[in-house]
Amino acid sequence: MQDIMAKLAEGGVALLGCGKMGGAMLDGWIEAGLPPASVTVFDTHPSPRVQELAAQGLTLNPEAAPSPAVCILSVKPQFMTEALAQVAPMAASGTLFVSVAAGLTLDYFAAQLGAEAKVIRTMPNTPAAVGKGVTAIYAPAGVGEAGAEIAEALLSAVGQTVRLESEDQIDAVTGVSGSGPAYVFHMIEALAAAGEAEGLAPELAMTLARATVIGAGALAAGSDESAAQLRINVTSPGGTTQAGLAQLMDPESGLPPLMKRTVAAAAGRSRELAG
Repeated sequence: MQDIMAKLAEGGVALLGCGKMGGAMLDGWIEAGLPPASVTVFDTHPSPRVQELAAQGLTLNPEAAPSPAVCILSVKPQFMTEALAQVAPMAASGTLFVSVAAGLTLDYFAAQLGAEAKVIRTMPNTPAAVGKGVTAIYAPAGVGEAGAEIAEALLSAVGQTVRLESEDQIDAVTGVSGSGPAYVFHMIEALAAAGEAEGLAPELAMTLARATVIGAGALAAGSDESAAQLRINVTSPGGTTQAGLAQLMDPESGLPPLMKRTVAAAAGRSRELAG
C-alpha cells in the first residue's frame, strides 16, 4: 500500500463528494502518508476537516478539473449525474474512476463519461466510517490489475477489501455486507427487547445486547476458527445456549430462512435500482 500511496502522491487523487464515507477515506489516506497537497476535493459544503486540510495544501473546488491518477466518486446516487460534470473532463486524460455509489452500473458511467473511461465499481458499508468496513471491488478487464490494486489501496484505508469476479455479484454483496450493518443493529434492538421481556430494565438490556454483539464480533475477527465452531464452543449439551439455539436455528421458523429472505429482498431491490 505504501508504494501505491507514494505513486498517488505524485499522480494526485481527486474526491468527488466528501461526506461521511468520503471523509473517512480522506482521513485514512492522510494517515497512510498521502500529502494533502496531492488531493483535490469537490464538495459544495466542505466540512471543517476538509477546510483544515485545504489550509495545508489540499485543493478545494477548483474551477478547472485537474488530471489526477484517480478520482473517487463518493456522491449519493441521486446527485451523481449533476456532480459528474465537474470531473468528466478527467476521462480524456486517462484518470481512473472508482465509484462507491450504490446502484450505478458500469453502463451508467459509460453513458456519462464515455465508453473509454476507466471505471471500477465498489460496494463499501457504513462501518467504513470508523475504519472497520468491508468493501467489495469489481474491476473490469479493461482497467487492468494495476487499477484494481489502486482501488484496493485507497479503500483499504477504511477497512478490508475483497475482489468480485463479476459486476452482477455486487447485488448480492449489497444484500449481505452493504445492508448487513442495519440487520445487526436490528438484532441488537431485538435482543434488548427480549431481555426486557424477561424482566431486565431497558437500559441494562440494551447495554448487554450491545456489548454482546461487539464482543462476539471481536472474538470472531480475532479467531482462526469458523463461525460455526465458535458457536459450538459456546454451546454446552443440554444447556441454556442450546435451548436458545433450538429456536434460532429452526429450519422453518428460525434465523436461517429469515436471513435468506432478508438478503434476497435486499439484493432484489439492488437489481431493481440498477435496472
